[in-house]
Amino acid sequence: MSVLAAGDVSPGLLGFTVVAVIGVALWFLIKSMNKQMGKIKVPHEADIDDKKAE
Repeated sequence: MSVLAAGDVSPGLLGFTVVAVIGVALWFLIKSMNKQMGKIKVPHEADIDDKKAE
């Protein structure tokens, strides 16, 4: 078995595939998060003041 120099070692196809899958998963998670954040109803300050006045 021969010893490889530090410059001869690379992550190869497996390393690229793992990083690509993590990137695609992150993209789907961010897309889902943006959809969920859009569903949140935030009251305006005028609505809060009207409820306190009542």
